[in-house]
Amino acid sequence: MNNQDNPSEHTEKRDPLANIIYIAVPESLERHVGELEIDPEIMLPVEASGGTGDKWDPSDLSWEQIIAAMLKILAYKPDHEHADYYRRFVLEARPDIIEELTETGVFKAKNKDFDVAEEIFRALAGLLPGDSRVELNIALLYEQRADAAESRGDDEGARRYEDAALETYNGLFEKDEILPEAHLNAAHFYLKRRNYDRARLHLESYTNSGDDEEKISEARSIINEIDSQNLLDTLFKEAYDFIRMGNEEEGIRKARQFLESHPDVWNAWFLLGWAYRRLEMYEEARDAFLKAEERGSDHPDTLNELAICYMELGEYEHSRRRLEDALGKEPTNTKIMSNLGILALKQGKVEEAEGFFHSVLDLEPEDPIAREYMDRLQSS
Repeated sequence: MNNQDNPSEHTEKRDPLANIIYIAVPESLERHVGELEIDPEIMLPVEASGGTGDKWDPSDLSWEQIIAAMLKILAYKPDHEHADYYRRFVLEARPDIIEELTETGVFKAKNKDFDVAEEIFRALAGLLPGDSRVELNIALLYEQRADAAESRGDDEGARRYEDAALETYNGLFEKDEILPEAHLNAAHFYLKRRNYDRARLHLESYTNSGDDEEKISEARSIINEIDSQNLLDTLFKEAYDFIRMGNEEEGIRKARQFLESHPDVWNAWFLLGWAYRRLEMYEEARDAFLKAEERGSDHPDTLNELAICYMELGEYEHSRRRLEDALGKEPTNTKIMSNLGILALKQGKVEEAEGFFHSVLDLEPEDPIAREYMDRLQSS
């Protein structure tokens, strides 16, 4: 992964190193950090919390300020002239820092504190350049950011982070030694985007290189489903591509052609419903999603799409049941929460709606849909 090419930079204008100042090694400072002898010729970076060097009080100097500054430089400028020295300094001063940062980064990502998580993983990438496990965590983080952007209707942001995740995965597969987990995670990345060719390729690679029997069995099961449902069929792939690119009518035609030969493939019924729903043909979409449900799909995406159709058709109780089932499967899915809020409003349950929108904003403070509805409710 190229640490200089961060998707956040498209929207983030602030210089992340603006608060870094450099000081001469104080005479009072110890001459060694672990096994590392401090080089008095190399200025020490310090993160000045006041924002500028002239406001920084030298009496506040601490090891933590120095280490924080070095980590930030390694995160955003890993080719710094003293990067190797900073790496050795940090690792000697904090021998457990890799484990600590990894746990913190995963925790922050899980709680959708994405900016902090990304900075932590970039710092780890700077500390351990070329480390596959760090890069894998970064790919997973970009996937999470893409999903979060999609759930709040930010299609451009979703594509940007998807591209970043894909670029990171591709970098992992160019290495001489490839982590089996990279194949498994990439397979799920492609499955979510219905690129079954690439998903199957990586699942097959994982079954040949992985050592977790339970995950290998799961991978083989997915391969069997892809094969048995003919998801590599050209018509199916064309249907998905047409719908994704906004040509729903042609996508519907291709999906129906595929279903003539494969009427029991729930994925194809989902595609058909997705296309109809995008065209606001809610009755046709509802019927297609019901066919997908009847053929075994209880995936949150199917339930959510079906709920939208029921909502638009005024069948509120059917909509609520599907949304509650979907939220039970993905309790932090803000898209489903927002739809529950919208449904509550349609049913005149204002306090309940506010509760759902508050929950969305707790997880995604910038979610435009929840913010719009909350502003509308608070001004009424």
